[in-house]
Amino acid sequence: MQYIHDRITIDPDLCNGKPTIRGMRLTVQTVLEFLAAGDSSEDILEEYPFLELADVQACLHFALETVAHQNFSDRAA
Repeated sequence: MQYIHDRITIDPDLCNGKPTIRGMRLTVQTVLEFLAAGDSSEDILEEYPFLELADVQACLHFALETVAHQNFSDRAA
């Protein structure tokens, strides 16, 4: 299991290797989809009471770092 930011984990045996929150069966993608749909951090915390605000913030930080390390020039047409 690989830890990223102490809250994001990647385990090939969990959720098909997608990044999850603290090794639980909740993916970073799921949290980001809620945020993209307009849900607030508070909404997510209410839906998933085992999460902490720092988990939601770690998802955003993970997304930012992922985008920052992408090379999009190859995709521009």
